[in-house]
Amino acid sequence: MPRQKRLLVTAGPTREMLDPVRFLSNLSTGEMGYEVARAARRRGYLVTLVSGPTAIPAPQSIRFIPVVSARDMKAVCDREFPKHDALVMTAAVCDFTAVTYQSQKIHRTRTKRILLKQTPDIVAGLARKKGKRTIIGFCLETEDWIKRGRAKLRRKGLDGIVANFYGKGHVPFGRRKITVALVAKAGPPVLLKNYSKPRMALSLLGWLESFDKNRFRKRQK
Repeated sequence: MPRQKRLLVTAGPTREMLDPVRFLSNLSTGEMGYEVARAARRRGYLVTLVSGPTAIPAPQSIRFIPVVSARDMKAVCDREFPKHDALVMTAAVCDFTAVTYQSQKIHRTRTKRILLKQTPDIVAGLARKKGKRTIIGFCLETEDWIKRGRAKLRRKGLDGIVANFYGKGHVPFGRRKITVALVAKAGPPVLLKNYSKPRMALSLLGWLESFDKNRFRKRQK
């Protein structure tokens, strides 16, 4: 009997705390990642879901690891990725965090300067040591979304990337239908127009599985 495939999924935003009660974050709701995790579980995968703060209840029958910051998510992914066959990185990880965390609440002033530094690029770091594992990333852009998605795919060393965009008439957060492009290293992008997130999750898993089939064919030659 073949071994069950193990899938690591990340979801939701991260929060980068400025002081005990304020943080930097983004508009991600986690819907996409949770749908991927549910669909993968129904498809027979053993799933681990690593999620930033969301309003969505933890899915049943899925191993669930809550995190808050980009640093938290990196630590969990570094530990868990070697135990899995593939990663779908839907999480909207904050790109910046405060250089200095204020241990007391920052009080109102006329102006306030906060110095930021980059957070770790989690998916790029994992891609450098992925071996035969498959990594699908996500990106959200406000312009040149497919072109920028392809550039990120190459720069980060991913197998595929789901390019998404924010703009007039297309707000991809929550349970709205979305239009995305599945971008791989070779071939034209595959456009998925006006998909619900459950339908999108099924298409993404089929796409993920196609990478394994392609690798098998290459080994057979």
